Amino acid sequence: MYSKKHYGYEDVEPRGFVSLMDLYENNYLRFKKLVPDVHALQQHAYSRIKGCMGLHLSVIERSRYTTTLRMTYHFTEGANLYTEPDLKVRVYHDACLVEVIAGHLKHGRQRLDHLPADAKLYKWRLNRFLYKWLGFCLHQGHTFGLESAVDTNQTSASSATA
Repeated sequence: MYSKKHYGYEDVEPRGFVSLMDLYENNYLRFKKLVPDVHALQQHAYSRIKGCMGLHLSVIERSRYTTTLRMTYHFTEGANLYTEPDLKVRVYHDACLVEVIAGHLKHGRQRLDHLPADAKLYKWRLNRFLYKWLGFCLHQGHTFGLESAVDTNQTSASSATA
């Protein structure tokens, strides 16, 4: 059994494929508020709100029907850069779904790089976490419009001063 020290998904258990798809749809609705036009998103984007951690998005892959992104915060400790949480999400434009397809949590100690198709429990937990995280980011006021596009050098410098 898993400990109760998870990232916001311990209060809900998966109920089946239909509820997982419902979660993907709800993630899409929240993601669209955070990123109103994912097609206009630059390769690297950064949202910074005074008094909050800067939120980083990086486009990994684009196709006609999907966009795969990396969503994370950057932490620095000495000369080392850490990303936490570090989620790879896929946006399905035609189906209006957002799904976590990989994730690194707990400072990389929980690495879920290749989720098998039948890993419903892990998918549920990661996507439940994304749902709560997106809500938290929206509550803080994060958004990714055209003004949030930055290059990699600015992103690294900004996160080092945050």
